[in-house]
Amino acid sequence: MKKKVLFSGILLAFQVLLGHAQQRLLGGDISLLPSYEAAGTVYRNAVGEPVAPLDFFKEQGWNAVRVRLFVEPSKASAEHKGEGVCQDLDYVTKFGQRIKDMGYQFMLDFHYSDTWADPGKQFMPDRWLDAETASLPDSVYRYTKNTLRSMVGAGACPDLIQVGNEITNGMMWPAAKVDPLGSDNWDLLVRLLESGAKACREVCPKAKIIIHTEKAGEWNKTKAYYNRLQQLDYDIIGLSYYPMWHKAVGVLAATLDSLAVHFPNKEVMIVETAAYYSHENDRWAKSADEYSEFYPVNAEGQRIFTRELVAELHRHVNVTGLFWWFPEENASGNAVTEGWLNRGLFDNHTGKVLPAMKELSRFVQPIDR
Repeated sequence: MKKKVLFSGILLAFQVLLGHAQQRLLGGDISLLPSYEAAGTVYRNAVGEPVAPLDFFKEQGWNAVRVRLFVEPSKASAEHKGEGVCQDLDYVTKFGQRIKDMGYQFMLDFHYSDTWADPGKQFMPDRWLDAETASLPDSVYRYTKNTLRSMVGAGACPDLIQVGNEITNGMMWPAAKVDPLGSDNWDLLVRLLESGAKACREVCPKAKIIIHTEKAGEWNKTKAYYNRLQQLDYDIIGLSYYPMWHKAVGVLAATLDSLAVHFPNKEVMIVETAAYYSHENDRWAKSADEYSEFYPVNAEGQRIFTRELVAELHRHVNVTGLFWWFPEENASGNAVTEGWLNRGLFDNHTGKVLPAMKELSRFVQPIDR
């Protein structure tokens, strides 16, 4: 018994030291911020004073920013453009320069699509629609390498790079569409990821590579997926975690515990999270209380979720990053998107920061043990 207690104490001490050694990254995917700024949108602090968003985020403890990149967003549908699909290489490079100049860590999110890429859709970029399947890995390699070379040359070198976005079901459908528990098309998907990762290592050797999935509530699929990538050169397991789709924080906790056991050499980052504070002007909502199973759909519910999430993540020394998705949503000025999502960190009526922002900042504060 004494030996068991001693071992547990040593393990705990090691985990504490590891937790302090790893820098935790806090930020958000603010890919649409330049569009809001161009529209003259005013962001406000808790007492209603105007703030400069990138300065304000720094004051909230943010040290990283995530930005998505589409291949040719001009080819996206009018509907998707209305939802915020506009981030081409020029847009992302200019924004990346600002992000780097302000001292943030810069996470670049390759979508390998002309529009949204997520569990329900991973559309092949228009430029590769007629390509031979066998040529796709080389196309991914050359596109990734040329893109990164251009960004590095412009002073927008990313510090973290996602090779694909929410790719549990594969990417560049139908060629590399997979089932995490199946076997079809896995050889091609792995070759595409290898090609993207190779380009990242060659152009940005100091950048960490992220493989991003979205089954945080389904351990069997998450485990099966990353088991397929045992030989892939990457650094970080990236997860999406939304309570409305991925269940309560306790379910995420179980997945994080299992990742630490089965993939001990990988960091884990929550690269997307968010929670509703309203369903007003939300064309996707079926009712005012939809997704209220775990948290009320109001600002207080959003705050409670964020507090509980951060408290849980502090238990996991393998978790080194937390990013809110679309925190910059702010409909208080000129329209930038069609409809509201109401999952950002600013009130869509007033532009004032919501209480969840303060809770989010606790992620990079010292952990009490």
